[in-house]
Amino acid sequence: MKIINFGSINIDHVYSVDHFVRPGETLSSKNYTVFSGGKGANQSIALARANADVIHVGNIGLDGVWLKEKMEKEGIDIHLIKTVKAPTGHAVIQVNSEGENAIIIHGGANETFKPSDIKKALKTANAGDIVLLQNEINAVDKILKYTKDKDLKVVFNPAPMTDAVKDYPLELVDVFIINETEGEALSGEKKPEKIIKAMSKLYPKSAVVLTLGKKGVIYSEDKTVIKVDALKVKAVDTTGAGDTFIGYFLAELSRGIRIEKCLKTAVKASSICVTKKGAADSIPIIG
Repeated sequence: MKIINFGSINIDHVYSVDHFVRPGETLSSKNYTVFSGGKGANQSIALARANADVIHVGNIGLDGVWLKEKMEKEGIDIHLIKTVKAPTGHAVIQVNSEGENAIIIHGGANETFKPSDIKKALKTANAGDIVLLQNEINAVDKILKYTKDKDLKVVFNPAPMTDAVKDYPLELVDVFIINETEGEALSGEKKPEKIIKAMSKLYPKSAVVLTLGKKGVIYSEDKTVIKVDALKVKAVDTTGAGDTFIGYFLAELSRGIRIEKCLKTAVKASSICVTKKGAADSIPIIG
C-alpha cells in the first residue's frame, strides 16, 4: 500500500529569539538557519524515515531544486514534483526560548496546482492506497472531489486552518488528523472530549485523530475511543512535531498495524523530534 501525498514544499528560514516579536518591535535574532520544510514535504520525509512507500506530488520554483534532491535522497518518489515559474514556498519561523514557534508562510509554487496535475497523480493510485492532504496548497477541494469515485483512504490534516476549509467536501475525508485549534475551528468546541463528540456527529463516517501536545492524543472511530499519553521530554523546538506524528502514524497504518500501536509509535517519534532543532532535519529514524 502506498501513500500519495499532495503536499507543500518550503524553504524554512528559522530565527532563534528570546520571545516572539511584538507589534512595532525590532528584535535581534540569536541564530539564523535555513532548513527544508513545508508540512507536505515534512510529512513525506517522516513517512520515508518510517519506511513507508510514499509518492510526493508538489511544485517548486528554480530556487527549490535542492529540496527535490534532498527528498529523493530520503527515498521519496519525486517523479510528480514539478518545477514551475513561481518562487518556492517559504516560511519565516520564530523559535522562542521555550521551544515554541510562530510561523509566517508564503505559498509560492505550492499554490499552482492544476486539475491535470491531480488527475495525473491519481492515475498512479491503486485500491486501498492512502491519499494525504494538508492545507498549504491550493485545490484541496478539487483533490477531494477527484478521489470520490476511487477506492482510496483519504487523510486530511487541515493545517493551517482557514475559513475556506469548512467549504471543502469534508464528508469525503476518511481520517481527520487535527490539533486542538483545528478541532475547535471545525467543531465549535474547545474541550477535547467535546471536540471528538462534535466531529463524530458532523462526520460520522470519518475517524478522528486529535493531537493534544503534552497531553497526548485521542483517536475516535464509531464507538471506539483510544487515548495515548505523551512522553515527557525537554522540548527544544516543536517545529515539525505534528508532521512527524502524521508520517509515523500513517506509515504504521499502511502496514496494517493496529491503531493503538500506530499511535504509540507516532507519539514516540514526535517526542524525539521536539528535542532537536529544525523541521525536516529533526524527524527521527526509529526502529
